[in-house]
Amino acid sequence: MIRTALRWLLALFYGAAGVIHLANPAPFLTIMPPWVPAPELVVLLTGVAELAGAVGLLQPWSLPLRRAAGWGLAAYALCVWPANFQHLLNDLARADGGLGLGYHVPRLAFQPVLIWLALWVSAATDWPWRTGRAKGGT
Repeated sequence: MIRTALRWLLALFYGAAGVIHLANPAPFLTIMPPWVPAPELVVLLTGVAELAGAVGLLQPWSLPLRRAAGWGLAAYALCVWPANFQHLLNDLARADGGLGLGYHVPRLAFQPVLIWLALWVSAATDWPWRTGRAKGGT
């Protein structure tokens, strides 16, 4: 029951984030690390990835597809972590401090939890409660 509720919540989060990435990419471009090529395309693709992951988590037909969505969203969360660091660096360089450490430190610390959550709600893992691969998704 909790896994299902969190799966829906995570899918809603990623679905909303995907729509925002596509509808208003400008804020995401400002936190893109300078070494990332084609930042406009990357923001577009991140929005598409978020939407695809959200749909994959919610589709009821295929547990392997749900697990693949979980792995994809976990990889996505890992890949966008540098943008979160860049956002922190940008804000630290601002005279007003931007959003401040009270925002950025929890955000950066929560990223591994978000990675694990994508795997757990998709039934790709049962860790840390059980060993081995999840038997099914609820």
